[in-house]
Amino acid sequence: MICRTALFCGLLAAAPLAAAELPPELWDRPRTAQAILAQPQLRVAVERLQARPAARLDLVHGTRAEARTQAEELRAWLVALAVEPARLQLRADAAVAGLRVELVE
Repeated sequence: MICRTALFCGLLAAAPLAAAELPPELWDRPRTAQAILAQPQLRVAVERLQARPAARLDLVHGTRAEARTQAEELRAWLVALAVEPARLQLRADAAVAGLRVELVE
């Protein structure tokens, strides 16, 4: 695998990434690039995204306005950290309480 985004390079987890929930505590404090990069679920998701040119990341959020806002903020952080905007998609799902990241191939 060639890691195109140096900030996200690291070891891949052995298990395949289907969907990863982000911890609600992430939204309890001001976000920084360091806080985003410290989320192992995001690291694995972005590494796998970079390794699969045809894949995209779905940022799946609940239907509350706050959930949509959190997904939009996460998308902005990922773009700022060199993830291609066209490979990120927001998707509402009433069954999701928080925010979930899904790799779609």
